[in-house]
Amino acid sequence: MIQSIAAVATDRPERYLKQLVSHMGRKAEADQNEAGDSGTIRFASGTCALAAEPGVLRLTATAEDTERLARVQDVVARHLVRFAAQDELTVEWAAAVGV
Repeated sequence: MIQSIAAVATDRPERYLKQLVSHMGRKAEADQNEAGDSGTIRFASGTCALAAEPGVLRLTATAEDTERLARVQDVVARHLVRFAAQDELTVEWAAAVGV
């Protein structure tokens, strides 16, 4: 398994986490914890773990190979940027260190 991470700066990390989990849950298996500060989206190609922290939404994409990882990264980033058009969020993925 390989991973990549993104730390998306936002004043509303919980809102975007909830919106991603809710929207993606229509086409993939998705869940959010009761506190609303973490969630997971499971796609056929891999998973994305989400964590809302003060001022940042952390995304961790995991897949079996680079092609599948790219699919997970693409779908999560596209939807997040579209949901947050008014906030002009940017998602920059980086290889996870020490995995």
